[in-house]
Amino acid sequence: MNKNLNVQHLVQLAMLIAIQIVMKAIGLGSVPVGPLYMSFLTIPIAVGAILIGPAAGAVLGGVFGLVSFWDAVTGASVMTGTFFQISPVKTFVLCVLTRVLMGFCTGLLFKALNHFGRYSSWKYLVGSIAAPVLNTFFFMGYIILAFYQTSYIQELVAAKGASNAFMFVILLVGVQGLVEAIACGIVGTIVCKALSSTIFRMSGATA
Repeated sequence: MNKNLNVQHLVQLAMLIAIQIVMKAIGLGSVPVGPLYMSFLTIPIAVGAILIGPAAGAVLGGVFGLVSFWDAVTGASVMTGTFFQISPVKTFVLCVLTRVLMGFCTGLLFKALNHFGRYSSWKYLVGSIAAPVLNTFFFMGYIILAFYQTSYIQELVAAKGASNAFMFVILLVGVQGLVEAIACGIVGTIVCKALSSTIFRMSGATA
């Protein structure tokens, strides 16, 4: 049974990675909004972290991060492209490691929620929303730590009229972050609820 579940999880993980790549390729993964991207790649990350576990969330987050880092290297993203010119190493941490951490923490959070009973819709909703929220928290948090004093960010601070770093994050992310959270929360909950029921029936049949 464990062997069958491991194979099943690997297949699911491969499918979610493929979905991420396709979403990015057709333009659904990252939608340019000002200097940032509105990203929906957190949806398959949330699904993987919830259904498979923290390790899968970390892997999927890493895929997201590598795609983001490639945008920085090629200059497809204005913001991370500028950061790459300042420090490639810090930009790698920003794009990749923060996303790995986001996926891992999303999985950990859902595991903790399972102590309150399994297969409840509200837990899938919380877990799904956690992915975009943690993505914003880690990504913007590292920008503040590593790049806030750069001329590029200070120009954005002045343009936004932000009085401090916290207000800058609120003004920059704003509606974008809310839309990401709502989209991931709705789609992630529906997908996870449907797939978890299927997986539960299959595991029961295998047992």
